[in-house]
Amino acid sequence: MSAGKKMIDKNIKKLPIERKAEIALKKAVAQAIAEHKRQGHSIAVWEKGKVNIIPPEKITIATTIERKRKRGTAPY
Repeated sequence: MSAGKKMIDKNIKKLPIERKAEIALKKAVAQAIAEHKRQGHSIAVWEKGKVNIIPPEKITIATTIERKRKRGTAPY
């Protein structure tokens, strides 16, 4: 485990339970989106009162999070 990851883990332990839950939820969503993209599945999002289907080739947030993880700068 890198020094940066250890520091993040220590900082997370000091947070209130509500903030920990928020971080865990964001991590789970990001992982699910990344998995959809890897498997070639679309995702559905709610935008401007309508369902918007995003094809896997247009999914960008998973790619961004994966890059941050490789650099060690992801928030979890």
